[in-house]
Amino acid sequence: MTTASAPEWVSKMPQWAQDGYAYIEGLWYEGVFGLSYGEVLTAIGVILLSLMIRGLFARTVVRAITRAAAGTKTNLDDALVTTISAPLKLVPVIVGVYIATQVVDLPPIAQAIADNILRSMVALSIFWTLNRAVGAFSFLFTGLRETLSGAIVDWLVKTLQVLFLIVGAAAVLDIWGIPIGPIIAGLGVFGIAVGLGAQDLFQNLIAGILILTEKRFQPGEWIAVDGVCEGTVEKINFRSTLIRRFDKSPMYVPNSKLSDNAVTNFSRMTHRRIKWVVGVEYRTTVEQLKFIRDEIEAFLWDSPEFAKPPATALFVRVDTFNASSIDFLIYTFTNTTNWGEWLALKEKLALEIMDIIERAGTGFAFPSRTVYMQQQDPPEIMSPPELSERVERARVQKVAQGKALGMDMDDDGGE
Repeated sequence: MTTASAPEWVSKMPQWAQDGYAYIEGLWYEGVFGLSYGEVLTAIGVILLSLMIRGLFARTVVRAITRAAAGTKTNLDDALVTTISAPLKLVPVIVGVYIATQVVDLPPIAQAIADNILRSMVALSIFWTLNRAVGAFSFLFTGLRETLSGAIVDWLVKTLQVLFLIVGAAAVLDIWGIPIGPIIAGLGVFGIAVGLGAQDLFQNLIAGILILTEKRFQPGEWIAVDGVCEGTVEKINFRSTLIRRFDKSPMYVPNSKLSDNAVTNFSRMTHRRIKWVVGVEYRTTVEQLKFIRDEIEAFLWDSPEFAKPPATALFVRVDTFNASSIDFLIYTFTNTTNWGEWLALKEKLALEIMDIIERAGTGFAFPSRTVYMQQQDPPEIMSPPELSERVERARVQKVAQGKALGMDMDDDGGE
């Protein structure tokens, strides 16, 4: 690369200064990678200017579009702004890199690399936009959420987002001339090896899919897993499910546990049950028992908070003669399934039962034991019983028969 002629003021300098100027000028125009330092600095300046414009662009244009979309009633423009807001900030950088490659005379190899960089940036921005669009426009799947479930739709959204990222990466590899087929084949072999060593991962993944398709539970529902945990479902992930226990501690349960074990979904109860055994004292009369039974039953039938047959069962009966009490069985359901409201209704029923038993003139039974003491005559001294006349006569006859036969019998009948 030829150097420019030196200015006149350089010729007036001492020889050593002219030699230094010539050396620096040679280095300046020699540069690196076939470019002078002036061209390199020009390209860097253009890129830095594009970065500055990017910040200004983000503060003005993107914010203006966001405010304009927020003023409308539809959600489509809001989703569109959410989709393009981040990738749009990359546009000034792409433009700056393009201008920088045009203002300098790059060698063919460097120009090819710069073109690949620009194409890669454009491809990544496109697939990045598509990735964000899937999440931003997920509200359009409302009908699908009702047909399938919210968790399944969330999984589909995540799958599409990952798919766009994979396709974007494949597009970038293709731009750089890297063959994708061998990579996919290698990943297939690698996947088999991983699959053999990660059976638990795939088991939990399949279990999660079964949970979603069976609609066992949804985020926000209260469940109890037999022998595992009880709490509120927060998030169903690919491998595990996040359950928030009632002590507010998170518990990550593998999906296979939720698929293989019995799960009780309390949030889907139609009514909530109250089953009590109330014991009264044994001194309670039959009329008092009937009064208590009828009053409790009338209260449950008259109260709108408690469910009635045929929707649910309702029983108030004298049920058991217990060790220390006569027991009533109270079996009813509330219309509400909310735990706090259910506790309030239980309290209301308990206070009413106490009032009814008090008005009946009896009381609640409690465990007790009664010991009965009986005075008896002192025991007689044991003495051998006297032989009856018949027995004595038989014994004498037996002795006589023995003497007649010549046998020597003693008085006790022995030989």
